[in-house]
Amino acid sequence: MAQSIVDFIATVHPYDSLGQDELTRVASFFSRRTYPAGDQIYRLGERLPGLYLIEEGAVTVTDRNGDTVSRLGPRNSFGERGLLRDGVAVTSAHATDTAQVLLLPAEPLRALIARHPVVARFFDRSGVRGSDVATLRVADLLSANPQSCPPETPIIEAARMMRDARISSLGITQGARLIGLVTIRDMSNRVVAEGRDMRQPVSSIMTPDPVTLAPTALGHDVLNIMVERRVSHLPVVRNGEFVGMISQTDLTRAQSISASGLIREITLAQSADQMARVTARIPQLLVQLVQARQRHEVITRMVTDIADAVTRRLLDLAQARLGPAPAPFLWAACGSQGRQEQTGVSDQDNCLILARDADPNHPWFRDLAHQVCDGLNICGYVHCPGDMMATNPRWRQPLQVWQGYFRDWINHPSPEAQMLASVMFDLRAIGGDARLLEGLQTETLGQASQNSIFVAHMVANSLKHRPPLGMIGRFATIRTGEHRDHIDMKHNGVVPVADLARVYALQGRLGSVNTRARLEDAEARGVISGSGGRDLIAAYDMIQTTRLENQAHLIKAGRKPDNYLSPADLPDLERSHLRDAFVVVRWMQSAAGHGKGMLG
Repeated sequence: MAQSIVDFIATVHPYDSLGQDELTRVASFFSRRTYPAGDQIYRLGERLPGLYLIEEGAVTVTDRNGDTVSRLGPRNSFGERGLLRDGVAVTSAHATDTAQVLLLPAEPLRALIARHPVVARFFDRSGVRGSDVATLRVADLLSANPQSCPPETPIIEAARMMRDARISSLGITQGARLIGLVTIRDMSNRVVAEGRDMRQPVSSIMTPDPVTLAPTALGHDVLNIMVERRVSHLPVVRNGEFVGMISQTDLTRAQSISASGLIREITLAQSADQMARVTARIPQLLVQLVQARQRHEVITRMVTDIADAVTRRLLDLAQARLGPAPAPFLWAACGSQGRQEQTGVSDQDNCLILARDADPNHPWFRDLAHQVCDGLNICGYVHCPGDMMATNPRWRQPLQVWQGYFRDWINHPSPEAQMLASVMFDLRAIGGDARLLEGLQTETLGQASQNSIFVAHMVANSLKHRPPLGMIGRFATIRTGEHRDHIDMKHNGVVPVADLARVYALQGRLGSVNTRARLEDAEARGVISGSGGRDLIAAYDMIQTTRLENQAHLIKAGRKPDNYLSPADLPDLERSHLRDAFVVVRWMQSAAGHGKGMLG
């Protein structure tokens, strides 16, 4: 058994969680195979000889219809779904480029799963095709016994710890609290290259206060931060306490890599036209995620993350052309991007919040707004029909003006004020100084929740969009025009729930912006009843999932995705479930309308 196999699988999760002796034993079961580009590795319905792990090259996995399920690269495994079920392939796989793969037979794999909970958890979750790592919590990716040392540890001792544990990073901790990070790259660049005294404390070479994630974050969050910040290790912290480390090799599932691959291309793009070629692949990504039966909130997060990356890259390019900003600023998104709920159909809604007393008419800010908004339009995020963009001087103002806007909307809740407040309460920081938004949101939530008249107007506003329910168990479909006999899954499906969730956030002073998160927080805080909250969340899940499935169906049919669905195209059971979901939304609207704060 070649030592190279041991070295390779030691960098692949979940094998990296094994001790050295167990790792060597498991590596002895692997055999190596090579497939030239275009060669079939296995076909649907064939009996699988084992689990495949890509060492070099690329592999494409397709479903029974020939549609691509995932495109895989080194350290990705495939074939486990059929192998662990009945041993028969449920997909087909072929080498995209010449591929060198390792094969682990089924019996050693099953024995490994039985002995090691980390391995069992990994392969149990891999039953969903392709993109499962994107939906895993970071806690599910962590290995036991995180390695750390105190800041006074000599560099040479820290290096030995990393060598002996076969790891590439250490958390630097003061007690249980994380204060820094040191990696194998730091050892090379800051110690060896600089001829540093190895007896110095490791704190002299560490990265202080590194970016961290909570155990509840998604694997997709890890990949996006790594790509955008160009780091390869992320410490995981719970309440300030260091609980583990995630590296690039911990994330191996294909779909997540595919989504993050788009973001990687965006971060390297030199123009909006180059980014547009990347965002043109978003529809196919949406189809793959829907086919993999990912949860709707994960799909919309991934799609929104790409929009965020495009926006930040456009900001970087614009600032490189314009030079230093005359004052601190924040680029914020509202609408579906603000709520992290973008689908295959999205325009842009954004604004600029400038530092207090900054000049909103300064040419620098005007040019920044136009370059970024025009770039977003080129990338497919079309200009907002309502001109809710930073190019509009009204939405490019210093902090004190924004404070005045919200104060006026709250104190004088006219129909326009209700509409603007509904949009602007969904603001989320994208690029620049996020502190400009943090204080504004806290202050605004406090003012709004204490103003019963404003809350009552917002409740009334939340009832304007009604679920598409007709008489005698029928849907109220559009009667004329291009979308005759269809229902609008956005304005009559998603928007009513988003409006209710925003009201709950106001009433409970909830800081969440995402609709589903608002509903969960409202239920947890007692803003709505437990049964009502659970029913509304289930209804929202049904509506959003049906909406995304319809968009994926349109894309596969070669059409542009939209928000219009023909109920007649649904199977009877799905049609019944969708109608039940709309009934729940209408019932919750009625409850809100007759509750405290409703206008008489």
